[in-house]
Amino acid sequence: MDLTISHMLYGLFTIIIIVTMIFRKGVVLPTILGTFVIAWVYTGNIIDGFTAIFNANLVAAQELFSIFLIIMFMLALLNSLRDLGADKRMIQPIQKMMINGHVSFFVLIAVTYVISLFFWPTPAVPLICALLVPAAVRAGLPAMTAAMAIAIAGQGMALSSDYIVQVAPSLSAASAGIDASLIADKALVLSLIAGAVAISLVYIFYRKTIRPKDDPLNEKEMDTLQQAERSTNKPQTENLTKWSKIFSIVVPLSLLAVVIVMMYGKLFSGDSGLVGGDGAAFVGGVAAILLLLSTLAFGKTQALNYISNHITDGFVFAFKAMGPVIPIAGFFFLGSPDFSSSILGVEEGPSLLFGLVESIQGFLPESAVLAALSILVIGIITGLDGSGFSGLPLTGALAASLETASIDTATLAAIGQLGAIWTGGGTIVAWSSLIAIAGFCGVSVMDLVRKNFVPVILGLIVATLLAVIIM
Repeated sequence: MDLTISHMLYGLFTIIIIVTMIFRKGVVLPTILGTFVIAWVYTGNIIDGFTAIFNANLVAAQELFSIFLIIMFMLALLNSLRDLGADKRMIQPIQKMMINGHVSFFVLIAVTYVISLFFWPTPAVPLICALLVPAAVRAGLPAMTAAMAIAIAGQGMALSSDYIVQVAPSLSAASAGIDASLIADKALVLSLIAGAVAISLVYIFYRKTIRPKDDPLNEKEMDTLQQAERSTNKPQTENLTKWSKIFSIVVPLSLLAVVIVMMYGKLFSGDSGLVGGDGAAFVGGVAAILLLLSTLAFGKTQALNYISNHITDGFVFAFKAMGPVIPIAGFFFLGSPDFSSSILGVEEGPSLLFGLVESIQGFLPESAVLAALSILVIGIITGLDGSGFSGLPLTGALAASLETASIDTATLAAIGQLGAIWTGGGTIVAWSSLIAIAGFCGVSVMDLVRKNFVPVILGLIVATLLAVIIM
């Protein structure tokens, strides 16, 4: 196709955004400026450039608002459980399973993965680190190895697939122009592959550092955990003890039922099941009812204020975490013909990003491996900002444009999603949420990054190559 000045400007601003990410700076400014300049040049009217900024953000907000809702409900539920003390009761029995350091390593991984699938790893880290890490350290697991297990299972495996909450697949799918369930299914498989490789390597590399349960060094390491453990303990009033016990049972059973219903529909009903937008809506609705019931434990009068406060706090967290993604998504929506007409206010919008890729595809070898590794590297680069989510509109859009007969859009988008979130979500970037894990475990975040790097990168490469072979 014939390239226009708008195409060239779109390519230029895309490169600027990628370079900005490499230097770990925010990319909201170049995305807004790029949207303005490209719209102005394309329409020839500066007023249309101004309106395009608003339209791009509005279109992105409309497409992504369901994501904000699911984050809000899940975090509000977690905060309500914390007020009751039910969050601690849910995982306290697991401490008894930590009979030695080796078992503790895999118990930490399993529990972190499951909790992070429902509540996201960042809100769950204080709970896990306060209750399970001390038990693991007493059993002989070094605090550094415990931190690696939590990071890989939560910020890596669980967050990169995001199979229950479906924030990441929805972001990728919105730019790729496909159903989120297609990406979610592939991302789940690839995240498990990458995680299995990374966990195996960590265990092989550091199994000799695991100490006997009665080793004196265990108590020395415990000293560094005491402050974090005290800071996360909350006083529990006696009148809430009954409700705390009830909800520590009801909530896990309810979430287990959610998983069973979703998987049953997918595996046995002959349709796609409750995945994508329907799955997120189902999870969010269940979380809302559990939130309602848990706040009623404080009394009918107080519940009216408690539920409002929790919902407000959930929205604040959602907008802090995802707010910057809206203008970024708006810029990459501008590159898609599905959204550019609404943003530019024209009947038939241009295909800016896809047009650029199509113009150079003739010079690129038709290699599924090359396409997959390229999208992985781009995902890793976008994750260098420490977010993990801000690059998903880019990797999703590129996935749609790089699709070949050998590898489809969903697989490429899942690979880009893994690269972005394993990096920026908090496994190999020190300025991400990995800081919280290091702080609660009492270890150096830079040492944690260095120890995670090789297992994580090898895990991502293996998952990418297997994606080309099996998908």
